[in-house]
Amino acid sequence: MIRRREFITLIGGAAAMWPRAAQAQQAAMPVVGFLDPTSPDAEADRLRGFRQGLKHAGFAEGENVEIIYRFAENQSDRLPGLAVELVRRQVDVIATRSIGAFAAKAATSQIPIVFMLSEDPVRLGLVASLARPGGNLTGINFFSTELSAKRLEVMRELVPGATRVGVLVNPTNAMRATATVQDLQAAISGTGLQIQVLNAGSSHEINTAFETFVRGRMDALFVGTDPFFSNRRAQLVNLASRHALPATYSGRHYCEIGGLISYGSDTVDASRQIGVYVGRILKGAKPADLPVVQASKFELVINAETARMLRLDVPATLLARADEVIE
Repeated sequence: MIRRREFITLIGGAAAMWPRAAQAQQAAMPVVGFLDPTSPDAEADRLRGFRQGLKHAGFAEGENVEIIYRFAENQSDRLPGLAVELVRRQVDVIATRSIGAFAAKAATSQIPIVFMLSEDPVRLGLVASLARPGGNLTGINFFSTELSAKRLEVMRELVPGATRVGVLVNPTNAMRATATVQDLQAAISGTGLQIQVLNAGSSHEINTAFETFVRGRMDALFVGTDPFFSNRRAQLVNLASRHALPATYSGRHYCEIGGLISYGSDTVDASRQIGVYVGRILKGAKPADLPVVQASKFELVINAETARMLRLDVPATLLARADEVIE
């Protein structure tokens, strides 16, 4: 029979072990590093998709997985330091997008990295091939730059009289800017359409670019795919509205706040797939064995109210193809 003093000592010792046991359990919780070039506000929809993907794979934030967020707030020079910080925290997986993939790759060759990227990751040297990535990276490729020609085609269908189109790209994301311009130049060959390309890597430069487009009497505007532009979408949409300039964008989040038309990959769905891949890696899968997924879900969104404000008649054929028409 256990005496009273021995019983108290036993219970006291067990109680003293409980905090250590809880700490051990907490330490065993996998940790995901989320590295993004923009800000939490700009990424709200994609974060929602990412968490949905994780949940689909069996992981819920705060319950059985911890997520450490690092946002560069559109200052790309901060990304390398933020990536190194996540590596020092010894996260189990890094989820990132766009130029964040390069910062993460430079920071570690051991920690798995899951990216969301619009350019060809093979051409950029991030993976050996789409089917067999090799190394510690894999992810989702959603071909936004390759969709440039299609976006231009849709814009011309909506604004058939357009002969001069302004093109806005971000020079700090040189690879994407160059790919966008090359795709558009190939698309306009033999069409008689003219483009004027301007760079904008800051809020002030966006204002200046619009002034130049207006002076040059552009018939329409093509806003390049870029995290910075996504973060400054309210400024871009407001300027296009103020100057009555029909504009095409890369995603529905522009149209939701008054942008005229967008065509591109469903980035929320792509973010969900990133979450699924991160979950699979947490369960033991290796990035080298997970093929890069090519996004197959694309969206055409038209803001009918903005079209009416610009006195544009949206063709019935375009309305029929639209995934959503915002009234």
